[in-house]
This record gives sequence, structure tokens and C-alpha cells, in this order.
Amino acid sequence: MRHFTRIAAQHINKVAQQGLRAKAHRLSKTVMDNSPPPFQPGYFDGATHHFRVRVYFEDTDLSGIVYHANYIRYMERARSDMLRLAGIDQRAAMESGEGAWAITDLALKYRLPAKLDDDLLVISTVDAVRGASVIISQNIMRGQQLLTTGRVTAAFLAPDGRPRRQPKNWADRFTAIMNGENFPC
Repeated sequence: MRHFTRIAAQHINKVAQQGLRAKAHRLSKTVMDNSPPPFQPGYFDGATHHFRVRVYFEDTDLSGIVYHANYIRYMERARSDMLRLAGIDQRAAMESGEGAWAITDLALKYRLPAKLDDDLLVISTVDAVRGASVIISQNIMRGQQLLTTGRVTAAFLAPDGRPRRQPKNWADRFTAIMNGENFPC
């Protein structure tokens, strides 16, 4: 976005320097009106996290329905977004050598297929918070139709791969999410 804005501003300045101020003003207004909106992550509604996903051609198999492994990807994106919104910095924990999340248990139930260009909603809720893990339930919806349900256990692991107690502030954040409490992001 910054790169696009910088290039547009350079073009507008060039037009303005050529003595075409009215055209530069119109260009400036057009660029600002047609700029892509800022990235909109998911959001919390009480104790649930909502994350929208659009089904693209690359997500489908030859039959035109979403390939089964892609539902797991959609759920992963939603969980990552949920953590980011909750103020849990996974990247910093990995880079500092503190640890990282790993999926230790995953259960899925496919009910109905998603198809090309479907607008899906992944709804996530925290079911349990333990010392070194968290359990999250997720539903993938198309409108009012439930397509897939999942339940994931993620464990916090030390760099050597052994379970480690998750940071206390992370456990507190998960508990706040589970209880539907508001917290600063």
C-alpha cells in the first residue's frame, strides 16, 4: 500500500509541476478514492472469533469442491488471526527462543462441501486453557449452513520440542477470550 501510494504521489507531483494543478487535484482524489482498503482481520464478538475466507480456484479439486486439507488451512488462518488480535505474538516467541505452538490433536467432521467463490466464515471459540496447551473449537460456515467442525489442541513447545508452560499473559488472554471478556488488543 505504501509503495502504491508513493508511486501515485510521485505521478501527481509530476503532473502538478507541469502546470496542470486541476488535473493533479483530480488524480489525487481518484487515487485516494480507489485505493484498496486496509487489510481487515477477523474480529471478536464476545467469546467467539470470526474470520472470513473466500474460496479461490486453487482451493478446489477437479470436482469443483474445496480439497479436504484446505479446511485445515482456513482454520489455521483463523486461529493465527485470533492470537494476533488477542495480543499473542507467536513470531516474537519463536525468534526469542521461548517456544512455539504445535498441533497435538485435531478432529474434523466434514458435513457439506464448500465450492468455488463461496464466502465462508470460520468461527473459533476457546474451550479450555491448560498450563502448556489450549483447546479451540472451530466451525466453518457458509451463510447459515455448517460445513465443517473441528477441535484442535495446540501445545506450547520449547525449542527442543518438549512441552513447556505457555507464558502466563497468554494463558490469561485465552481465559479472557473463553469468558467473553473485553481486553485491550
